[in-house]
Amino acid sequence: MKTFLLVTAALAIVAGAQSAAAADLPARNYPYATKAPAYVAPIYNWTGFYIGGHLGGAFSSDSNFSGLATGNNSNGRFLGGVQVGADWQISPNFVVGAEGQYSWLSGSVGAVFPGGYAYNNSQRGLGSVTGRVGYTWGPGLVYVKGGYAYSDNNESVTFAGTPIGFITKGDHRNGYTVGAGLEYMFAPSWSAKVEYDYYNFGDATFTAPAALVPTGSFTTDDHTFKAGVNYRFNWGGPVATTY
Repeated sequence: MKTFLLVTAALAIVAGAQSAAAADLPARNYPYATKAPAYVAPIYNWTGFYIGGHLGGAFSSDSNFSGLATGNNSNGRFLGGVQVGADWQISPNFVVGAEGQYSWLSGSVGAVFPGGYAYNNSQRGLGSVTGRVGYTWGPGLVYVKGGYAYSDNNESVTFAGTPIGFITKGDHRNGYTVGAGLEYMFAPSWSAKVEYDYYNFGDATFTAPAALVPTGSFTTDDHTFKAGVNYRFNWGGPVATTY
């Protein structure tokens, strides 16, 4: 019995000593006891080159030749084309860039004159080289653009349905364009856009045949509406920053 009591007392002393030592130890840090990850906000980078395509429609003026209605000009014509360009994001909210664009056109424009004469322009395409400036908020970009434009004219004059020679005064192939649009990055390296452009190539008048000289001047211009997609190079997706 005495032996049993001594062993019990010894065990009690050891247990008490261990409890006291444990109370003096600092709290343990477990690997899983960490704070929540910091919030990551995406920053979209517009800097880089791009190439893409577009589809849309074109509408020309219908009040040329001293007010003579030019018939089919107000009817929409289909267009489709390609664009290539480069952007530079100069600050978190501003982008500048340059773009070359060409659109093929369907249909034609023209006028039928009293006396059996008719003018037709099977306008084959519209080209442009423009600069643009835009305001961006993340994946969105609203912009304005302007610059040089070219009209690929294919003109003819007929009398009673037979082609005849003609001469015009005034350059109506080279001109200018201004426009505006909205572009949105919907996936890494891809963006979509909608755009309006006005093209003006100046006035021209007939100097031959003599019967068309009194008809007055005519303007070669176009209003276009386009939707397109661009593939962007040197843009690796959102760049993350932590707060």
